[in-house]
Amino acid sequence: MKDHIWKRVLEVSLYIAETKATVRDAARVFGVSKSTIHKDVTERLPRINEKLSEQVKQVLEFNKAERHLRGGEATRRKYAERHRNAAAPATRERTS
Repeated sequence: MKDHIWKRVLEVSLYIAETKATVRDAARVFGVSKSTIHKDVTERLPRINEKLSEQVKQVLEFNKAERHLRGGEATRRKYAERHRNAAAPATRERTS
């Protein structure tokens, strides 16, 4: 494994373990795809550091278990915002 990949795997894994971040959050922070993050922590990390791999695996399992709750909350906010925008009075500028 190349040095830069090895370094990224450890940095991403420590970030996820410390912040309880989702794969999507980690991908955004490190500027790589979700697929890359997932491969790093599920395939590459166990070969580098088994203990850290277990910690990250627990975070990923927790995030997966709560995924439906996050999605539901995002949908609730989306429709609440639409409702607020629809209820706001329309204002027009007058041209004379």
